[in-house]
Amino acid sequence: MNSMNQYLAEAPIGKLMRQYSVPCIISLLVGALYNIVDQIFIANASYLGSYGNAANSVVFPLTMIALALATMFGDGCCAFVSLSLGAKNPRDAGRSIGTSIAAIVGTSLVLTALYLLFQEQILTMFGGRVNDTTFQMAKEYFFWITVGVPFYMFGQALNPVIRSDGSPRFAMASLMTGSILNVILDPVFIYAFHWGMAGAAIATILGQLVSAVMAFCYLFHLKNVKLSADCFRFRPSLLRKSVPLGATSFLSQISVVFSMAAVNNMARIYGAMDPVFGQEQYAQIPTAVIGIVMKFFQIIISVAIGLAAGLIPVVSYNVGAGQNARVRSLLRLIMKAEVIAGLVSSVFCELFPRQLIALFGAANESSYYTDFAIRCIRLFMCLLILSCVNKGSFIFLQSLGKALVSTLLSMLREIVLGVGLPILLPMFLGLSGLLYFMPLADLITFLFSFLALRAADRELQEGRNRKPGAAAVQAD
Repeated sequence: MNSMNQYLAEAPIGKLMRQYSVPCIISLLVGALYNIVDQIFIANASYLGSYGNAANSVVFPLTMIALALATMFGDGCCAFVSLSLGAKNPRDAGRSIGTSIAAIVGTSLVLTALYLLFQEQILTMFGGRVNDTTFQMAKEYFFWITVGVPFYMFGQALNPVIRSDGSPRFAMASLMTGSILNVILDPVFIYAFHWGMAGAAIATILGQLVSAVMAFCYLFHLKNVKLSADCFRFRPSLLRKSVPLGATSFLSQISVVFSMAAVNNMARIYGAMDPVFGQEQYAQIPTAVIGIVMKFFQIIISVAIGLAAGLIPVVSYNVGAGQNARVRSLLRLIMKAEVIAGLVSSVFCELFPRQLIALFGAANESSYYTDFAIRCIRLFMCLLILSCVNKGSFIFLQSLGKALVSTLLSMLREIVLGVGLPILLPMFLGLSGLLYFMPLADLITFLFSFLALRAADRELQEGRNRKPGAAAVQAD
């Protein structure tokens, strides 16, 4: 056992959480903030305003498709590498990294081509035709964001791989550097150069490029895995083993895509029936506001995901090494942290919704904008404790190697309820129905998550789950 692996097996779990989860949280927050930072500067530009906000909300789920694919390959590879190292199989760990990189590059290029070829159809599908001004701004922003998709996916996918190699701080630094550059360039391009939506997107692309270059350079300095030319031979068999381990992460992100597609379209349809938002000058407000609030939600969920995902290498290594008692202690620590994160976030959102929406140009908008936003924030965020616990549960089960259970729970929350409820509730409650789907979805999911975690804990206690990842890391 080398010093790194011995550290994962023996260091105090609280110390491991600080060293692994905190950088992971910051990395994920930086990823989530890329889009919301753009939206803050867009919202406060008088020539963009709520139209630009709505356009940004339309494009946001399309960036999440890229992020979902990147995290699927990246988190899956991260878990597989950790399981392999725990089972003393470094050869497949290196080969998995090379195979995952090949898959990331190929997938990003295909996605870029699809976005460029079917731009108008895709934007229409995601509710972009709220009015002509919103649609034109969405097209401009989407084109430039598409150009940066390969850089974005590469940097995001390698981030968990870098964490699994024992360098969570570098993983955090690579994303923070790009994000800081984005924050610096946004006001220059939007306010000084007056480049509008294109300026916001170009600032984002340049930040993503820097992060991708830093991640690429790290590949030549891996600590626990030595990459050779043979590692980069594409091996579908290894991809079939690693991808299921990233399925939960994929569903966590792709759910936003389906959910926001449903929400944007329902906001457009039922907003048109509303006496206020049915007016042309206010038609974009529901799309803009709900998009902003769902991004707030994503920021909070980034903390919840980071608490658990940062410990994937630690949990998976100890599972592979058969350290069941230590894994059970990690479970309790993660759940306690998720409850605290959810409670603090919920209290903040319930007490300060006006201050939150003020960041997004509320002072320049009508009172309808502010009133709808305050109501939306308070209803969406009322059960954040359950939202955080659910996310932590999915990822912990994924870390155990229980990909099927984790995936089914994610599908229930993110696809069945996350898409079904936004479509069904407005049929009975009108536009207000969209504001209730998030807490109701988390309440239903929590009942099933609790049962799954209790069963996993019993297996660990009884020793039946001694090495659940062992089969996944056997060489072909």
